[in-house]
Amino acid sequence: MKLIGSYTSPFVRKVRIVLAEKKMECEFDIDSPWTADSAVPNHNPLGKIPVLLLDDGTPLFDSRVIVEYIDNVTPNNKLFPAPNRERIEVKRWEALADGLLDAAVAALLEGKRPDGEKSAGWIERQLGKVDRSLAFMADELGEKNFCMGTHFSMADIAVGTALGYLNFRFPAIDWQERHANLAKLYDKLMQRPSFAETVPHD
Repeated sequence: MKLIGSYTSPFVRKVRIVLAEKKMECEFDIDSPWTADSAVPNHNPLGKIPVLLLDDGTPLFDSRVIVEYIDNVTPNNKLFPAPNRERIEVKRWEALADGLLDAAVAALLEGKRPDGEKSAGWIERQLGKVDRSLAFMADELGEKNFCMGTHFSMADIAVGTALGYLNFRFPAIDWQERHANLAKLYDKLMQRPSFAETVPHD
C-alpha cells in the first residue's frame, strides 16, 4: 500500500496514526494537491488528500473511509467496535472532530486570500464552529479517561488529531486553558509514539 499526503494535513495525520497503531507498514508518498505538478487528482478526482493506494492499484479516499478500511483488514488493536450503538458513538466523535477540522481549514484558507477578497465574517463563522465543537467535546468527555470511557479508540485519534491541528495552525485559540479535560486527554495521547512521531510540520 501507498499513502499519498503531506506532513501538514490533519486528515493525513489521522491515517498515519491509525497505521502506526495497527502496526502496518505503508509507503508514504509526499504530495500536495496545492502544487502545480501534483499527482493527487490522478488518483482522487476530488483533488484531496489523503489517498490510500491499495496493492491492486485501487485508490481509497476520504480519511474516514481509509481508517475504517485499515481497521477492518487487521484484527489487532481494533479501533472501531462491532456494529452497534457504541460504534455509532465512535463515528459521531470522528464526524465532530473532522467537522472541526473542516471549519479550521476553511478559516485558514480564507485568511490567506488577498486583502479585499477575504471575508472576516466567513472566518468568524468558521471559528465559531471550532469553539462550539471544542465545548461539545469537553462536555462529552467529562472526567472520562478516553472519549469512549476506559479504552482508546478511533474517537481519541480523531479528537487528538483535531486538537493537534489547532496547536499547529491556530495557537491563539487557547483551548487548553478553557478545556482542561481536553488538554489532559491530548497530553496523554502525545505520549503514544503514533502521535509523537506524526506531529504536523511545514
